[in-house]
Amino acid sequence: MNTPTSASTPERILQRLDWHVVRRLDGLLQGDYRTLFYGYGVDFADLREYQPEDDVRYIDWNVTARMDTPYVRQYHEDREISAWFLLDLSPSMDFGARQSLKRTVLIDFVTTIARLLTRHGNRVGAIFYGNRVERTIPVGGGRKQVLRLVNDLLKQPQAPQAAFTDLTPLLQAGLNAIRRRSLVFVVSDFISAPGWERPLSFLNQRHDVLAIRLWDPRETELPDIGPIYMEDAETGEQIWVDTSDKKFRQRFQAAAQEREAALNTAFKRAGVDVLPLSTEEDLVRTIVRFARQRRQRRK
Repeated sequence: MNTPTSASTPERILQRLDWHVVRRLDGLLQGDYRTLFYGYGVDFADLREYQPEDDVRYIDWNVTARMDTPYVRQYHEDREISAWFLLDLSPSMDFGARQSLKRTVLIDFVTTIARLLTRHGNRVGAIFYGNRVERTIPVGGGRKQVLRLVNDLLKQPQAPQAAFTDLTPLLQAGLNAIRRRSLVFVVSDFISAPGWERPLSFLNQRHDVLAIRLWDPRETELPDIGPIYMEDAETGEQIWVDTSDKKFRQRFQAAAQEREAALNTAFKRAGVDVLPLSTEEDLVRTIVRFARQRRQRRK
């Protein structure tokens, strides 16, 4: 993956991804994007009693309370999907190796999914968040809309280092802005102040939400490279550490595993599926693996 630079243009990025990612996905998924976008773009049709293996997100709690037995909502699939990208562009998104920042992976992912959706007549929009909600791009269709998203992402300046990121305003902005039931991608590393789990759960009750969790291997395991300065990507705070100290590396890894477990618990409580997206993994393989896992869970 290439780092976004002034030499990158929306047209070149889209052409590169069309050739190297979208075509490969077409071949591997054989057009079966329902496995990736399962549950999207639906209008209410009817109610029926809950049956084992039904998606608990479709339980109608008001009717369930009145009837004293679980009922689920059934939907008609729309011909057109409205999809939204809730994008975390906070300082930690500029972490990673020079050729594979988390921000770069975010741009590639958004461009790819927007392209897949708009090719079939669907519409996409986005909400940008730095240290605050920066802008909202209303849903639109076609190749021009994809290019607009890419262009705005390339022009979005790096957020200044400040206090710890809080994703709650981004999720709340999604709750306020997205009226019609939609497919929502929350793209973030989820390095945030606590409290975002509740609005994520509310968002998932109204829409079909996928959490795209960006991460870099250097955030989970330190190499033995001797004494170095480590900098907090969010606040800019620096500390001097000795990575040759085995016990320090073990403590670092244990803390990373604890954060990972806490995140997984939060996602499960919110009822959202998670696509972990590494800065060092092939985008096509990651998306295909995720689609196959979703398909397997529905069998």
